Amino acid sequence: MKVKTEIILGDSCEELKKLPGNSIDLIITSPPYADARKSTYGGIHPDKYIEWFLPISQELLRILKSTGTFILNIKERIVGGERHTYVIELILEMRKQGWLWTEEFIWHKKNCYPGKWPNRFRDSWERILQFNKDKKFNMYQDEVKVPMGDWAKTRLKNLSKTDKIRDNSKVGSGFGKNISNWTNREMAYPTNVLHLATECNNKNHSATFPESLPEWFIKLFTEPGDAVLDPFMGSGTTNIVAKRLKRNSIGIDILPVYIDMVKGKITPVELVLFEKKEKYGKVKHKGCK
Repeated sequence: MKVKTEIILGDSCEELKKLPGNSIDLIITSPPYADARKSTYGGIHPDKYIEWFLPISQELLRILKSTGTFILNIKERIVGGERHTYVIELILEMRKQGWLWTEEFIWHKKNCYPGKWPNRFRDSWERILQFNKDKKFNMYQDEVKVPMGDWAKTRLKNLSKTDKIRDNSKVGSGFGKNISNWTNREMAYPTNVLHLATECNNKNHSATFPESLPEWFIKLFTEPGDAVLDPFMGSGTTNIVAKRLKRNSIGIDILPVYIDMVKGKITPVELVLFEKKEKYGKVKHKGCK
């Protein structure tokens, strides 16, 4: 199966307007965090983050299929000694746009460096928010099953009679357990906590996530031949993984250096490159109008 990778140089808010509606099966991205990457992206102040992102999410809502999914990797920052509320506020405002906040995953960074600040410890996790347009969306849960593990051998070794049937809970809270459902299984469905190491050997981008992160969601929400979009492409991890998994993909980034980087990773035969003729100077996110 031949797949197409489109790489677009430009501001996401403007470039998304050019994409046809209801054309994307999965959007997965990690946009610039509020003021966290000033040297790379120009930064967006936490107080203005909602205003900046909502026009983008509105366009994403338009181009996503009704059966599609939007995966957003985002994290609050500390402002004035406390967590800023822009992520919570963004979720509420996106729901007003028509998004369904379907699920929240936690990305546990297994190899996070230790650290300590005067009033907190170093973060070892990030939010992965799932949004949908409709309650019925494509989801291929069997594609992300995990091995049962050794715990099943000891826990299920001696089943009692009550463990083998679906009985009423002894505390009156509804149905009790039925552990027999777990017998003779080699694979199980995962939890919504993803234990993945960070991509610490990639020095070409300030906020690279590991290939295993987009791979997990691409397998969960798409099939070969589907279309995947990353509107903040960066070093192209999502697009590279999508190509490997035989998904079509589109990547957008405002920095020419990342366009060139991805071009070097994806062969010209497999790459359709769209570049604006304008020369980009210092990058500054102005938002959509």
